[in-house]
Amino acid sequence: MSARHFERTPLVTSPNATDAPRLVARGLDAGYPGRRVIEGLDLQIAPGRITMIIGANACGKSTLLGVLARLRAPLAGSVELDDVDVNTIARSRFARTVGLLPQHPIAPDGLSVAELVSRGRHPHRGVFRRWSAADSAHVDDAMARTGVSELADRPVGDLSGGQRQRVWIAMALAQDPKILLLDEPTTFLDLSHQLEVLDLLRELNRTQGTTIVVVLHELNLAARYADDLIVMSEGRVVAHGRPSDVLTREVVARAFALDALVIPDPLTQTPLVIPVPGGAHARADEH
Repeated sequence: MSARHFERTPLVTSPNATDAPRLVARGLDAGYPGRRVIEGLDLQIAPGRITMIIGANACGKSTLLGVLARLRAPLAGSVELDDVDVNTIARSRFARTVGLLPQHPIAPDGLSVAELVSRGRHPHRGVFRRWSAADSAHVDDAMARTGVSELADRPVGDLSGGQRQRVWIAMALAQDPKILLLDEPTTFLDLSHQLEVLDLLRELNRTQGTTIVVVLHELNLAARYADDLIVMSEGRVVAHGRPSDVLTREVVARAFALDALVIPDPLTQTPLVIPVPGGAHARADEH
């Protein structure tokens, strides 16, 4: 395993971060008919940074991401992109700014890697606009960045889990979004491939200034790679800020019903969560 996986890259704010689009939720209620998963949530995604959303199962992480991506309409409140309600923005225009990689993307049978990545260019092509050299350049660059160029002619269904995930990320990169939302992009991947994906996202953020928002299950990886952490519990944000400030023993107990030590990672100095034996049902009020 490469040593770079254990190096904490210093936070470097992109020169264009002040110009990055701003995604904000105001008074947000979201969920399903008859069930509110999120209630009264106010949230601003830090532009030009990597934000990780963590929390226990069914706390509202994926629901929040879906509303931010405009996959589902809020039950109350709004999501705004640069002070404009996202539901008033043309779908293609929104997709040119905000990209989404869902948790379980599905490719049609027989589709090749190059064909799938090319689909990322659809928001940039009007009804009468033909495929251009610029489109090809974006696709080639996205495949090169994700290390899948040599797989271009292979069917997506024949790839390993790690290869497929990199191809889906390449499609998102070909879309050239200013904000990229990813729902559990490391699910079902072994540790080495998880690190590859997260390293790729960090490189994209640091070199392109892309705002990255990731729902992640693994606390220690979230703390290692995030500039900002959003910790959710029962549809609400219980902590939001730099990992070293918000990932405390009390917050872990409240959000995960888990007693754990939180110490500095000896390699990165980011928070390292170590569960206490027998502490799986601890409550925040016990601390």
